[in-house]
Amino acid sequence: MASGEAGLAPLVGTQISVITNDGKHYVGILRGYDQATNLLLQECQERVYSTRSGVQIIQNPGVYCIRGDNVAVVGEVDEEADSQLDLSAVRAPPLAPIQH
Repeated sequence: MASGEAGLAPLVGTQISVITNDGKHYVGILRGYDQATNLLLQECQERVYSTRSGVQIIQNPGVYCIRGDNVAVVGEVDEEADSQLDLSAVRAPPLAPIQH
């Protein structure tokens, strides 16, 4: 088993947060992954941050694929805490792409 697999296996079927190299933030249920860390998310939403308005939620129906070479960070979401967030009141600068 590859090192990435050991870390992702317990997260299958749970809600995760993914930040990509191009500065996007996705939240969805991890349905699968492979050795290249390609991720399959269900009930996926993209969260777009702004300093002027609340967080914009873009719903992605069905199964959404994120290429492994674009994955920067994956983390488990505390669904109870996440559901209590008022994202319309959150002001934050957009995430910047990763500079190598």
